[in-house]
Amino acid sequence: MFKGILIEKDEQGYRATLKDIDDAALPDGNVTVRVSHSTLNYKDGLAITGKSPVVRKFPLVPGIDLAGVVETSSHPDYKAGDAVVLNGWGVGETHWGGLAQRARLNGDWLVPLPSAFTPAQAMAIGTAGYTAMLCVMALERHGVTPDKGEVLVTGAAGGVGSVAVAILAKLGYQVAAVTGRPQEAAYLQSLGAATVLDRAEFASPGKPLAKEHWAGAVDTVGSHTLANVCASTKYRGTVAACGLAGGMDLPATVAPFILRGVTLAGVDSVMCPRADRLEAWQRLAGDLDVSKLDLITQQIGLSDAISIAHKLIEGQVRGRVVVDVNA
Repeated sequence: MFKGILIEKDEQGYRATLKDIDDAALPDGNVTVRVSHSTLNYKDGLAITGKSPVVRKFPLVPGIDLAGVVETSSHPDYKAGDAVVLNGWGVGETHWGGLAQRARLNGDWLVPLPSAFTPAQAMAIGTAGYTAMLCVMALERHGVTPDKGEVLVTGAAGGVGSVAVAILAKLGYQVAAVTGRPQEAAYLQSLGAATVLDRAEFASPGKPLAKEHWAGAVDTVGSHTLANVCASTKYRGTVAACGLAGGMDLPATVAPFILRGVTLAGVDSVMCPRADRLEAWQRLAGDLDVSKLDLITQQIGLSDAISIAHKLIEGQVRGRVVVDVNA
C-alpha cells in the first residue's frame, strides 16, 4: 500500500481524495519509481478541482511531475537506484502521475536527475521551470539576444513566469515582468526583473499594431494579453507562447506577423522530444541560479495538496509548490 491522491468520477460525482492505494492498482509500465517529491502546476490544479476536463481516465492519480528513485526496471536505460525526473507525456491526465508515493511508468518518459539538483530542487523547477527553459531556448533559436532589447514575461508571478524571469535575468537580458498582483513587485525584482508592469496594460483589446517595444517575450496568458504582446513586439522579434491562464482565444490580426516579421513560437512541454528535454534540463543546471529557488518555492505535504490546488486555480499562489509526498 502507498498513499496518493486519487481522482474518481462516478454516480457520486467528481472528487479528489487522499487515500491508501494498493500496489496492485498501479498501471502498466516498465519502470517503478519510489517518488520523493512532486509539484502542483496549474494543470494539476485543474485536475484536482475538476475546473477543466484535464483528467480523461478514471480513477487516476494526478501530478504531471515527479522526482524519485527507480525501484524496479526492465527498461534498458534505468536500473534500481537511479535518480530520475518526469515531466508531461500525459502523466496526470491519461496515466497515473506523481502525487503519490509510488508510480509505474514507461521508461522512455524519464530523464536522469541532473546532479546539480536535489529531487526537491528538481520539483521546484518542475514542468513550469522546464517549460520556461524551453521558451528561452525558443527565443534564442530565433535570434533574441540580450543586446536586442527588453524582454517581456507575462504571468510573471506564476510558476513558469517566475523561473523565466530568473533565467533571463541571469543570462543578461533586461526583463520586464507583467503581473496582476502589484504586491509581488519586490519578489519579481528579487528574481531579476528590471521593470514590473500591471497586467491591466495588456488585458484589454488593443490596436492591431502598437509601438515597437519588446525584443522578445514569454507569454503564459494567451487571449488579449498575447495579442497585445505580439502587437508591441519589435521588428523580427519573437514571442514564445506556452500558456492560457487568460483564455484559449487569440483576438489578434496578422499585422505584427506580415508587417514586422514577428514570430509567434508555440512551446509545448508535454510531448516535447527527449533530446530537447535533456538539453533543457542541462541548461537549467547552468542557467538557473539555484539560490533563487528558495524565493520561488513553498513546500507542502501530500495532505495539503488538495486545498492548495484550489488556491492555485484562484490565483492565490505565488511561484512554485513542491509536494513532499512522504510528509
